Amino acid sequence: MIGRLLSYVCQKVPSLLPRVSLMMKPQVVFVLGGPGAGKGTQCSKIVQEYAYTHLSAGDLLREEKAREGSECGQLIGSYIKEGKIVPVEITISLLQKAMEETMEKDEKMFRFLIDGFPRNENNLQGWNKVMDGNADVKFVLFFDCSTEDCIQRCLERGKNSERTDDNRESLEKRIQTYQQSTRPIIEQYEQHGKVRTVDASCNVDEVFASVKAIFDKEG
Repeated sequence: MIGRLLSYVCQKVPSLLPRVSLMMKPQVVFVLGGPGAGKGTQCSKIVQEYAYTHLSAGDLLREEKAREGSECGQLIGSYIKEGKIVPVEITISLLQKAMEETMEKDEKMFRFLIDGFPRNENNLQGWNKVMDGNADVKFVLFFDCSTEDCIQRCLERGKNSERTDDNRESLEKRIQTYQQSTRPIIEQYEQHGKVRTVDASCNVDEVFASVKAIFDKEG
C-alpha cells in the first residue's frame, strides 16, 4: 500500500509545485551538525541579520503530515510511525515548494538556510537528481561540537521542552546515526572546498561571531 501511495504522490509532485519562470535560482546553505550543536538557534540569528529564509526539513514534514487534505500526509505518517526515513522525493518536493513560494512573495528572498538536510547519501543523491541546475549550493555551514557537549545541551533542553528524544539513550543513538550517515556527507563537501566550519562548543554569542564572519565574507 505504501509503495502504491508513494508512486501516486511522486507522480503528483510536479503539479504541486508552482511553475515559476524568469526567477533567480535559489542560493542554498546546508546547515549541518550533531543534535544539540545549536543549528536552530544560529539559523534564527542569521535570519535576523541577513536576507535568508530558514527551512527545516523536519518541520516541513511535520507540517505537511498535519495539513488537512495533504496528498503526502498519510504516507509521511506511515513512515514516521514505523520509524523509517520519509522518502527523499517527498522531502525535496516540500523544500522546493517552500523555496518557490517564498520567492514568489518576494523575489529578493532567494537565499535559504536548509537545516538538517541532507542527512545521508540517499538525501544527497535525491537532491542532486532533482535540484541540479535548479538551485545552487553555496556551501555547508558545519557546527562542530563534541558528542558530550551535544548530549549535555540536549539533556538541559529536555528539561523544558516537550521533545521525547532529548534523553541520553535516544541521544546516543541519534549521534551514532549522525556520525555514520551525516558526517560522510560533510566530508564529501569538504573535498570540494565547500564546508565552512564553526566551533560550536562556545557560547551562543561567540558562535554567532564566527558565523557572522563567514556570512560577511561569503555574502
